[in-house]
Amino acid sequence: MSVNLAVIGTGVVGAAFLNQLAGLKSAIQYNVILIARSKKSVISADYSPIDLSNWKSVTESASQDNLSTDELVAFLKKSPAPVILVDNTSDAQIADSYQKLVANGISIATPNKKAFSSSLDSWKQLFDASSQKGSGLVYHEATVGAGLPIIGTLNDMISTGDEVEKIEGIFSGTLSYIFNEYCAKDAKFSEIVSIAKQLGYTEPDPRDDLNGLDVARKVTILARLSGASVESPTSFPVQSLVPKALESVESASEFMEKLPNHDDELQALKDEAAAENKVLRFVGKVDLPNNVVSVGVEKYDVSHPFASLKGSDNVISIKTKRYQNPLIVQGAGAGADVTAAGVLADTIKIAQRLV
Repeated sequence: MSVNLAVIGTGVVGAAFLNQLAGLKSAIQYNVILIARSKKSVISADYSPIDLSNWKSVTESASQDNLSTDELVAFLKKSPAPVILVDNTSDAQIADSYQKLVANGISIATPNKKAFSSSLDSWKQLFDASSQKGSGLVYHEATVGAGLPIIGTLNDMISTGDEVEKIEGIFSGTLSYIFNEYCAKDAKFSEIVSIAKQLGYTEPDPRDDLNGLDVARKVTILARLSGASVESPTSFPVQSLVPKALESVESASEFMEKLPNHDDELQALKDEAAAENKVLRFVGKVDLPNNVVSVGVEKYDVSHPFASLKGSDNVISIKTKRYQNPLIVQGAGAGADVTAAGVLADTIKIAQRLV
């Protein structure tokens, strides 16, 4: 039993995925027939497996240009074994190709949020295509919470007839760390952001974390899976932690230099929470009965599960018709190894259905 894999992306997640795949012990044989970097690819024209023991050196010396979507579909359709495309990027253009790939019988495993959190029409078209006879399967567990069992658990609940009432969670490892540290220490917000940046928790430009849009994308995905028709990540209230005056500064360094001038804006809320024996957390919410979806800073009593979070962990609470005492999923929600493991688990699940 074997499946053929086309792996796109060899960055931190892609590299971890290939390393984990190379060490996988399985009754199913996983043959990698394509590895694509940013501009160049290694392609096995005869569909024989690429040797993963030295995949890094092989891909670094690759000279073949990446295939266009049409060329990729044509190549993968001729595969003698079932094919899974593993997209380990966050590339919107690749995400836009999913529908065509799936319609041609090519399955997808990915942590790329773009295909699942763009327009609602794109979401519907992708899963409509995936539901057709002979089409590819789509698994995207790692789009929310990296390797945490959130999407699979939610899908199992819904497919067995349960009804989601409320989802609430801390979905950003970066913002989890920042608020955990901010509320535990006598420090300014800008100081904690600076430390997080130095530790590599933030994007090169911290505004990409602080604007809340990454959390909004994850909340959009969960809301749609739960049955809410959320049009886009910008169609509901999303609180940005980027001060208005700093939204348009040119560089990340200038932003970090000027951020201390705005520390008072969050300090007042932190002090107010402390006086109430509460802490601040940056959360996403999906409230189905009240038709409310939101992302922003909330106050939680120190006895609440969200208040005891440490480091950069994620925590998600799912309340359903059956789970009136909410199901709590907690653990590492970011990082190359756990994200890659989530993608690999999806790849294995697809393969088990295909062979």
